[in-house]
Amino acid sequence: MPELPEVETTVNGIRPFAEGRTVAGVIVRQRQLRWPVSRGLSQKLSGKVIQSVRRRAKYIMFEFERGTLLIHLGMSGRLRVVPSTTPIEKHDHVDLLLDDGHCVRFRDPRRFGSVIWVSGDPLMSPYLYHLGPEPLVDDFDGHYLYTKARGRRAAVKNFIMDGRIVVGVGNIYASEALFRSGIRPTRAAGRIALERYDLLVTAIQSVLGEAIAAGGTTLRDYSRVTGEPGYFEQALKVYERQGQPCEACGDLIKRKVIGQRASYYCPSCQH
Repeated sequence: MPELPEVETTVNGIRPFAEGRTVAGVIVRQRQLRWPVSRGLSQKLSGKVIQSVRRRAKYIMFEFERGTLLIHLGMSGRLRVVPSTTPIEKHDHVDLLLDDGHCVRFRDPRRFGSVIWVSGDPLMSPYLYHLGPEPLVDDFDGHYLYTKARGRRAAVKNFIMDGRIVVGVGNIYASEALFRSGIRPTRAAGRIALERYDLLVTAIQSVLGEAIAAGGTTLRDYSRVTGEPGYFEQALKVYERQGQPCEACGDLIKRKVIGQRASYYCPSCQH
Protein backbone atom coordinates (compact mmCIF):
# COMPACT_ATOMS: atom_id res chain seq x y z
CA MET A 1 0.00 0.00 0.00
CA PRO A 2 1.35 3.47 -0.80
CA GLU A 3 2.13 5.25 2.45
CA LEU A 4 2.75 8.93 3.16
CA PRO A 5 6.23 9.11 1.54
CA GLU A 6 4.94 7.41 -1.60
CA VAL A 7 1.96 9.78 -1.79
CA GLU A 8 4.20 12.80 -1.15
CA THR A 9 6.58 11.58 -3.85
CA THR A 10 3.64 11.21 -6.25
CA VAL A 11 2.46 14.76 -5.48
CA ASN A 12 5.97 16.14 -6.01
CA GLY A 13 6.17 14.33 -9.33
CA ILE A 14 2.78 15.45 -10.63
CA ARG A 15 2.85 19.06 -9.42
CA PRO A 16 5.21 20.48 -12.11
CA PHE A 17 3.09 18.94 -14.89
CA ALA A 18 -0.37 19.77 -13.52
CA GLU A 19 -0.31 23.05 -11.60
CA GLY A 20 -1.46 25.95 -13.73
CA ARG A 21 -2.74 23.69 -16.50
CA THR A 22 -6.31 23.76 -17.78
CA VAL A 23 -8.36 20.58 -17.71
CA ALA A 24 -9.46 19.55 -21.21
CA GLY A 25 -11.73 16.77 -19.99
CA VAL A 26 -12.09 13.73 -17.75
CA ILE A 27 -12.46 10.14 -18.94
CA VAL A 28 -13.91 7.61 -16.48
CA ARG A 29 -13.63 3.98 -17.60
CA GLN A 30 -14.44 2.31 -14.28
CA ARG A 31 -16.69 4.07 -11.77
CA GLN A 32 -16.81 1.34 -9.12
CA LEU A 33 -13.83 2.00 -6.87
CA ARG A 34 -13.84 2.10 -3.05
CA TRP A 35 -16.56 4.72 -3.46
CA PRO A 36 -18.16 5.38 -6.85
CA VAL A 37 -16.24 7.97 -8.88
CA SER A 38 -18.09 11.29 -8.69
CA ARG A 39 -20.38 11.84 -11.64
CA GLY A 40 -20.14 14.78 -14.03
CA LEU A 41 -16.40 15.35 -13.55
CA SER A 42 -15.80 16.26 -17.18
CA GLN A 43 -18.57 18.88 -17.08
CA LYS A 44 -17.36 20.22 -13.72
CA LEU A 45 -13.67 20.44 -14.60
CA SER A 46 -13.38 21.08 -18.33
CA GLY A 47 -11.94 24.54 -18.89
CA LYS A 48 -10.96 24.91 -15.23
CA VAL A 49 -7.40 25.61 -14.09
CA ILE A 50 -5.65 23.38 -11.55
CA GLN A 51 -4.64 25.91 -8.88
CA SER A 52 -2.47 23.56 -6.82
CA VAL A 53 -1.64 19.92 -6.16
CA ARG A 54 -0.97 19.00 -2.56
CA ARG A 55 -1.34 16.22 -0.02
CA ARG A 56 -3.41 15.78 3.12
CA ALA A 57 -2.78 12.46 4.84
CA LYS A 58 -2.80 9.93 1.98
CA TYR A 59 -5.17 11.98 -0.18
CA ILE A 60 -3.90 13.82 -3.25
CA MET A 61 -5.76 17.11 -3.67
CA PHE A 62 -6.19 18.76 -7.07
CA GLU A 63 -7.45 22.18 -6.03
CA PHE A 64 -9.56 24.34 -8.31
CA GLU A 65 -11.02 27.80 -7.76
CA ARG A 66 -14.30 26.25 -6.61
CA GLY A 67 -13.75 22.74 -5.40
CA THR A 68 -11.21 19.96 -4.98
CA LEU A 69 -10.67 16.60 -6.63
CA LEU A 70 -9.61 14.14 -3.92
CA ILE A 71 -7.71 11.05 -5.07
CA HIS A 72 -6.76 8.22 -2.73
CA LEU A 73 -4.44 5.51 -4.04
CA GLY A 74 -5.93 2.78 -1.85
CA MET A 75 -4.01 -0.51 -1.78
CA SER A 76 -2.54 -0.53 -5.26
CA GLY A 77 -3.41 2.78 -6.92
CA ARG A 78 -0.94 4.80 -8.93
CA LEU A 79 -0.97 8.16 -10.69
CA ARG A 80 1.19 8.81 -13.75
CA VAL A 81 1.60 11.75 -16.10
CA VAL A 82 1.63 10.38 -19.64
CA PRO A 83 0.78 11.61 -23.16
CA SER A 84 -2.96 11.34 -23.63
CA THR A 85 -2.33 9.03 -26.61
CA THR A 86 -0.59 6.43 -24.42
CA PRO A 87 -2.36 3.07 -24.92
CA ILE A 88 -4.81 2.17 -22.18
CA GLU A 89 -3.93 -0.75 -19.91
CA LYS A 90 -6.40 -3.03 -18.17
CA HIS A 91 -6.63 -1.18 -14.85
CA ASP A 92 -6.41 2.43 -16.10
CA HIS A 93 -9.69 3.72 -14.68
CA VAL A 94 -9.61 7.54 -14.85
CA ASP A 95 -7.80 10.12 -17.03
CA LEU A 96 -7.59 13.80 -16.12
CA LEU A 97 -6.85 15.31 -19.55
CA LEU A 98 -4.65 18.41 -19.63
CA ASP A 99 -4.52 21.15 -22.24
CA ASP A 100 -0.94 20.35 -23.26
CA GLY A 101 -1.73 16.88 -24.58
CA HIS A 102 -0.81 15.00 -21.39
CA CYS A 103 -3.06 13.38 -18.85
CA VAL A 104 -2.91 12.37 -15.21
CA ARG A 105 -3.83 8.68 -15.36
CA PHE A 106 -5.17 6.77 -12.37
CA ARG A 107 -4.46 3.05 -12.34
CA ASP A 108 -5.81 0.79 -9.59
CA PRO A 109 -5.82 -3.01 -10.04
CA ARG A 110 -7.53 -3.72 -6.71
CA ARG A 111 -9.96 -0.80 -6.97
CA PHE A 112 -9.64 0.27 -3.32
CA GLY A 113 -8.72 3.82 -4.31
CA SER A 114 -11.12 6.71 -4.83
CA VAL A 115 -11.71 9.74 -7.06
CA ILE A 116 -14.11 12.14 -5.33
CA TRP A 117 -15.21 15.71 -6.08
CA VAL A 118 -15.66 17.99 -3.05
CA SER A 119 -17.30 21.34 -3.73
CA GLY A 120 -16.74 22.90 -0.29
CA ASP A 121 -13.76 23.06 2.04
CA PRO A 122 -12.07 19.66 1.57
CA LEU A 123 -10.65 19.74 5.09
CA MET A 124 -14.20 19.77 6.45
CA SER A 125 -15.36 16.93 4.20
CA PRO A 126 -16.23 13.49 5.66
CA TYR A 127 -12.96 12.19 4.20
CA LEU A 128 -10.62 14.58 6.01
CA TYR A 129 -12.26 16.33 8.96
CA HIS A 130 -11.60 13.55 11.49
CA LEU A 131 -7.88 13.19 10.74
CA GLY A 132 -5.05 13.95 13.15
CA PRO A 133 -2.08 16.25 12.48
CA GLU A 134 0.54 15.71 9.83
CA PRO A 135 3.68 14.04 11.24
CA LEU A 136 6.12 16.52 9.69
CA VAL A 137 4.69 19.72 11.24
CA ASP A 138 5.91 21.47 14.38
CA ASP A 139 2.66 20.83 16.28
CA PHE A 140 3.33 17.10 16.19
CA ASP A 141 5.69 16.46 19.09
CA GLY A 142 6.33 14.06 21.95
CA HIS A 143 4.06 15.91 24.35
CA TYR A 144 1.16 15.62 21.92
CA LEU A 145 1.58 11.84 21.60
CA TYR A 146 2.14 11.42 25.33
CA THR A 147 -1.09 13.30 26.11
CA LYS A 148 -3.12 11.36 23.53
CA ALA A 149 -1.77 8.06 24.86
CA ARG A 150 -2.84 8.49 28.47
CA GLY A 151 -4.94 5.55 29.63
CA ARG A 152 -4.63 3.64 26.35
CA ARG A 153 -3.90 -0.07 26.51
CA ALA A 154 -3.55 -0.53 22.76
CA ALA A 155 -0.15 -1.45 21.36
CA VAL A 156 1.92 1.62 20.55
CA LYS A 157 2.28 0.49 16.94
CA ASN A 158 -1.50 0.51 16.47
CA PHE A 159 -1.66 3.85 18.30
CA ILE A 160 0.74 5.67 15.95
CA MET A 161 -0.93 4.09 12.91
CA ASP A 162 -4.34 5.49 13.92
CA GLY A 163 -5.08 8.34 11.49
CA ARG A 164 -7.15 10.10 14.15
CA ILE A 165 -3.96 10.42 16.22
CA VAL A 166 -1.49 11.25 13.43
CA VAL A 167 -1.80 10.70 9.70
CA GLY A 168 0.47 8.82 7.36
CA VAL A 169 2.42 6.55 9.70
CA GLY A 170 1.76 3.29 7.88
CA ASN A 171 2.93 -0.20 8.63
CA ILE A 172 6.41 0.01 7.12
CA TYR A 173 7.37 3.31 8.69
CA ALA A 174 5.79 2.53 12.07
CA SER A 175 8.01 -0.56 12.36
CA GLU A 176 11.09 1.38 11.32
CA ALA A 177 10.41 4.35 13.63
CA LEU A 178 9.79 2.10 16.63
CA PHE A 179 13.09 0.35 15.95
CA ARG A 180 14.95 3.66 15.75
CA SER A 181 13.44 4.81 19.04
CA GLY A 182 14.05 1.49 20.80
CA ILE A 183 10.36 0.89 21.60
CA ARG A 184 8.84 -2.58 21.21
CA PRO A 185 5.72 -2.40 19.01
CA THR A 186 3.61 -4.43 21.46
CA ARG A 187 4.18 -2.03 24.37
CA ALA A 188 0.98 -0.38 25.64
CA ALA A 189 0.77 3.20 24.38
CA GLY A 190 -0.29 4.48 27.81
CA ARG A 191 2.78 2.99 29.52
CA ILE A 192 5.42 4.93 27.59
CA ALA A 193 7.18 7.91 29.16
CA LEU A 194 7.23 11.39 27.67
CA GLU A 195 10.97 11.16 26.99
CA ARG A 196 10.45 8.03 24.90
CA TYR A 197 7.67 9.71 22.94
CA ASP A 198 10.11 12.53 22.20
CA LEU A 199 12.44 9.93 20.71
CA LEU A 200 9.60 8.30 18.80
CA VAL A 201 8.48 11.56 17.18
CA THR A 202 12.05 12.30 16.11
CA ALA A 203 12.26 8.79 14.65
CA ILE A 204 8.94 9.10 12.81
CA GLN A 205 9.95 12.41 11.29
CA SER A 206 13.40 11.25 10.29
CA VAL A 207 12.28 7.97 8.73
CA LEU A 208 9.48 9.67 6.77
CA GLY A 209 11.78 12.50 5.68
CA GLU A 210 14.44 10.08 4.49
CA ALA A 211 11.87 7.98 2.65
CA ILE A 212 10.49 11.04 0.84
CA ALA A 213 14.02 12.05 -0.15
CA ALA A 214 14.64 8.52 -1.45
CA GLY A 215 11.44 8.50 -3.50
CA GLY A 216 9.44 6.12 -1.32
CA THR A 217 9.63 2.39 -0.71
CA THR A 218 9.06 -0.16 -3.47
CA LEU A 219 7.74 -3.46 -2.13
CA ARG A 220 4.92 -4.68 -4.36
CA ASP A 221 2.68 -2.21 -6.15
CA TYR A 222 4.24 1.19 -5.69
CA SER A 223 6.49 3.06 -8.09
CA ARG A 224 6.98 6.74 -8.68
CA VAL A 225 4.98 8.89 -11.08
CA THR A 226 7.77 8.48 -13.63
CA GLY A 227 7.56 4.71 -13.36
CA GLU A 228 10.86 4.45 -11.48
CA PRO A 229 10.97 2.56 -8.17
CA GLY A 230 11.43 4.15 -4.76
CA TYR A 231 14.71 3.31 -3.08
CA PHE A 232 14.06 3.54 0.67
CA GLU A 233 13.59 -0.22 0.77
CA GLN A 234 17.37 -0.46 0.77
CA ALA A 235 17.46 1.39 4.12
CA LEU A 236 14.89 -0.74 5.98
CA LYS A 237 16.30 -2.09 9.25
CA VAL A 238 13.51 -4.42 10.43
CA TYR A 239 10.56 -4.47 8.01
CA GLU A 240 10.27 -7.89 6.32
CA ARG A 241 13.68 -8.88 7.73
CA GLN A 242 12.49 -11.59 10.14
CA GLY A 243 15.19 -14.14 10.85
CA GLN A 244 17.98 -11.83 9.70
CA PRO A 245 20.53 -10.35 12.13
CA CYS A 246 19.86 -6.89 13.53
CA GLU A 247 22.39 -4.46 12.12
CA ALA A 248 22.76 -2.85 15.55
CA CYS A 249 23.21 -5.86 17.86
CA GLY A 250 23.23 -9.03 15.77
CA ASP A 251 20.16 -10.60 17.38
CA LEU A 252 17.59 -12.01 14.95
CA ILE A 253 14.71 -9.80 13.84
CA LYS A 254 11.30 -11.16 14.88
CA ARG A 255 7.87 -10.93 13.29
CA LYS A 256 4.60 -10.63 15.18
CA VAL A 257 1.07 -9.90 13.98
CA ILE A 258 -0.35 -6.86 15.80
CA GLY A 259 -3.80 -5.61 14.89
CA GLN A 260 -3.86 -7.88 11.82
CA ARG A 261 -0.64 -6.30 10.54
CA ALA A 262 2.76 -7.94 10.38
CA SER A 263 5.18 -6.16 12.70
CA TYR A 264 8.94 -6.50 12.85
CA TYR A 265 11.28 -5.71 15.73
CA CYS A 266 14.57 -6.53 17.40
CA PRO A 267 13.97 -8.29 20.77
CA SER A 268 17.24 -6.92 22.14
CA CYS A 269 17.16 -3.31 20.92
CA GLN A 270 13.46 -2.64 21.54
CA HIS A 271 11.88 -2.74 25.01
